Amino acid sequence: MTEEDTRTSHDDGAEATTTASTKRKRGILLFLRDLLIIFVVAVLVSFLIKTFLIRSFFIPSQSMEETLQVDDRIIVNELVPDVVPLEHGDVVVFQDPGGWLPATPEVEQPPLVAAVDWFLALVGLSAPDSNDHLVKRLIGLPGDQVVCCNALGQMSVNGVPLDEPYVVLPPGEQKVSRDDFDVTVPEGSLWVMGDNRYNSKDSRYNRETPREGFVPIENIVGKAFVVSWPVSNWEWLGNYPEVFAGVDEASD
Repeated sequence: MTEEDTRTSHDDGAEATTTASTKRKRGILLFLRDLLIIFVVAVLVSFLIKTFLIRSFFIPSQSMEETLQVDDRIIVNELVPDVVPLEHGDVVVFQDPGGWLPATPEVEQPPLVAAVDWFLALVGLSAPDSNDHLVKRLIGLPGDQVVCCNALGQMSVNGVPLDEPYVVLPPGEQKVSRDDFDVTVPEGSLWVMGDNRYNSKDSRYNRETPREGFVPIENIVGKAFVVSWPVSNWEWLGNYPEVFAGVDEASD
């Protein structure tokens, strides 16, 4: 082999090595580009789902025990009430109508923690505003007359007594509410109560607020339909249609 052939062979080898390296770099860049696109699309889809379809909240109080436990995470259907109508017995999440919740000071977070929490909230994996919302069971729809309590300690809606299996009462107590009341739900509003009846600051105990204990329908964020965390508490959340059977007919 001549010196020229050797030089040509070396040049061909170097060119092949350079081409392979270029292809490898291009492949890595294409992979990173595709990964970035997938990430951006996933974030966008998660944001849209969280904004228009479902989102997560955690339970900060005991007012819905035993249905919901403190620190449970629930998934909320945000199509309620704009697309899917509200029904008696729904477990609803709503913004404070005014005066229901005490003012809570803003907690300072390290910048990195705050950024991570903001991102998780953006895609619906965190719920930093849970303390600004409440969760209760929907008892009265617009026009309903809600009265408590009859001789058996039951509450009635439109004259129909309710047998409420989800209610938690103190030992030996029969009345489903410590205090009696008789209200008619105004148009555009709801009457809500916690399942833990003797430990729930619900519509009964917010009568002195500007809305007189009623929750504007426009404040409803959605209907909770499942406990998602912890796994040991996982369950679907029903609205007990058998409890409210006949209530709608009685309102006509």
